[in-house]
Amino acid sequence: MHDLLPYIHDQLTNILEGITYFMPEVCLAILFVLVLVTDMIFGRESEKLCRIVATGGVLVVIFKDLQQVAMVLNGTGHYLFSAMLLLNHTALTFKFFIDVLALMLLLYFAWDDKLSAHRKRLADLYTITIGSLLGLHLMVMAINLLSIYIAIELVSISSYLMVAYRSENGFSSEAGLKYVLFGAASSAMMLYGISLLYGFSGSLNIFSPDAINSLLQANAPAVSFAIVLVLIGIGFKLSFVPAYFWVPDVYQGAATPVTAYLSTLPKIAAFGLLVNFLTPFIFFVKFTAFNFSLVLSIIGIITMIAGNFAAVLQSNVKRMLAYSSIGHTGFALMGIVTFTDQGISALTYYLAVYGIANIGALALASYFSNVAGVEDMDGYKGLGVKYPVASICFVIILISLTGLPVTAGFTGKVFVFSAVYNVYQQTNNIWLLLLMITGALTTVVSLFYYIKIPLNLFLRKAEVNTGPVTSSNYILIFAIVISLVLLLLGIFPDMLFKYLQNP
Repeated sequence: MHDLLPYIHDQLTNILEGITYFMPEVCLAILFVLVLVTDMIFGRESEKLCRIVATGGVLVVIFKDLQQVAMVLNGTGHYLFSAMLLLNHTALTFKFFIDVLALMLLLYFAWDDKLSAHRKRLADLYTITIGSLLGLHLMVMAINLLSIYIAIELVSISSYLMVAYRSENGFSSEAGLKYVLFGAASSAMMLYGISLLYGFSGSLNIFSPDAINSLLQANAPAVSFAIVLVLIGIGFKLSFVPAYFWVPDVYQGAATPVTAYLSTLPKIAAFGLLVNFLTPFIFFVKFTAFNFSLVLSIIGIITMIAGNFAAVLQSNVKRMLAYSSIGHTGFALMGIVTFTDQGISALTYYLAVYGIANIGALALASYFSNVAGVEDMDGYKGLGVKYPVASICFVIILISLTGLPVTAGFTGKVFVFSAVYNVYQQTNNIWLLLLMITGALTTVVSLFYYIKIPLNLFLRKAEVNTGPVTSSNYILIFAIVISLVLLLLGIFPDMLFKYLQNP
């Protein structure tokens, strides 16, 4: 026992030092308890109070994120809790954007009529969202195989609960069941891959040089198999090919604000996690057992093609946006494949503007569902004249998602193409060229399904005059702000991009 005392002291010191850099997550843990207790004390009448507590708490978390900027200005980062987590510039920017988007979603939840009419109300949903936000923070900082798995499972459990939240809706329950089954399968494969990597390396810390050296001594096909299993687990959150089959049904069956959550926050956090997982393998030049550039390039190409061409065939707005999100994942992988600081900065910018635009698109889907009771694109016929402001905002947001000037989506795609082209000039890697060609062609393809909504809104007459169901002024204001932000970032991208470059 006495022999352990020095180690206990060192561990406690390490934990206390790490808490200094862990304050946003501490605030999220406290906020989770506060929202939960508020719901328990005030019962069914606690919905508005829980929303106020949750949004106010996330604002505090965003402030804590900004306070951490000075801590990582040197670019080296800080290892926390015996190298379980890493706080660096990339993790900090990902956390900040996740928190900003989470704030938008917390405001949006109550504006969807179908979700707010739920008999259990929304207090539980706010609690679940805060719990998932803590898991998302851990995902972008995790560098230990154990912390990676725990973070993903924390987010997964929260996501399962959110998808099946409208339990009285049969389609929602079916979507939740499918999500759980696919999630359990991917989680099992990832855990098996982690156990193999641990067995080969003798360490859970993937940033340890000894771990990489041990993997070099192991059987190369076996190590590659283990890495593939881990990538499948991460790919489930990213929804790239082949781990994307759950996306259309789950996105369509879930409540629209939950779809907005699934298509943005876990996806962004999973990209942050993928950057962490790849870093020790990419920058350890002797590691050649697995060609990450080749594998991720092929996945990116297939994902862009599958997502965009499948989206063309859809008539339901949420299902179309589900397939388009798969296409966006493939495009974002281009930033990862560069393995450069410029590529990661471009990726972060692209994910940020995609998240804003996608939440805006789904918020407007809720708007038209509220005011006109329509879910499919054919139901939008003639509504552009009846609801001109919302329709114009929808067009601006869809232009950004397509990647056309002068929106933030265009500058995001330019930054990604630029990063890939710079690396291609240096390496002449044929796969990078194929990525750029596929990215350009699928951007053109995306026009064919995104343009369906403006065509129906403005150029086609309604067969039946649909009367107003309810008003949604808050969503309208929300959409106007998002549209202005996308235009502003499209014209002045340096307002955001200059802060994303690693110092």
